[in-house]
Amino acid sequence: MSINNVNNGGVKTPIDNQKLNQQQQAQNNSAQQASTQKTAATAVRQDSVSLTSSAQQLSQVQKKGSEAPVNQEKVDKLKKAIQNGEYQINAESLAKKISALESEIFGTKA
Repeated sequence: MSINNVNNGGVKTPIDNQKLNQQQQAQNNSAQQASTQKTAATAVRQDSVSLTSSAQQLSQVQKKGSEAPVNQEKVDKLKKAIQNGEYQINAESLAKKISALESEIFGTKA
């Protein structure tokens, strides 16, 4: 069995290897340029963070607070007393402690 009319019987044009190589080189160059531009754009858009001294101090306090030992037995006892309505608050003692804490924080004397 023979096959006729391959490529519709038209004349087969020879491939111009030089032109093909130039097109491939142009595509490679444009791909490299796009990659370089993307890398440059990424390098320019670097984010940075700087913390104020207050934020650094707060971070240190939080770290110390999370490392502090907890008397779980005392915590459980207080929770139970609060839930049962047995916990009594000494308002005068609480006010003195709040005042002392504010004085310590803001540097004033009570």
